[in-house]
Amino acid sequence: MITARQSRAARALLGWTQETLADKARTSLTALKRLESESGLEVYESTRDQVRRALETAGIVLLSTDKGEGVLLLHDQDNRPAKR
Repeated sequence: MITARQSRAARALLGWTQETLADKARTSLTALKRLESESGLEVYESTRDQVRRALETAGIVLLSTDKGEGVLLLHDQDNRPAKR
């Protein structure tokens, strides 16, 4: 499951605005803002899944361990950021 912090961190790594991610995830900007909010608003699992898939397609790996969560931006063979 993607967290609010992971979504914001992934966008920062990719240089994406909320509008860009909402467009690529094919979800509404309002739904994305709810997902990225720290206020505990309910978010449909389908929204989380769409956002996760859009970020993974752009080269983001979501990390989750018992010690915390994070994000990783994969580089392609030429050591450049993955295509967006």
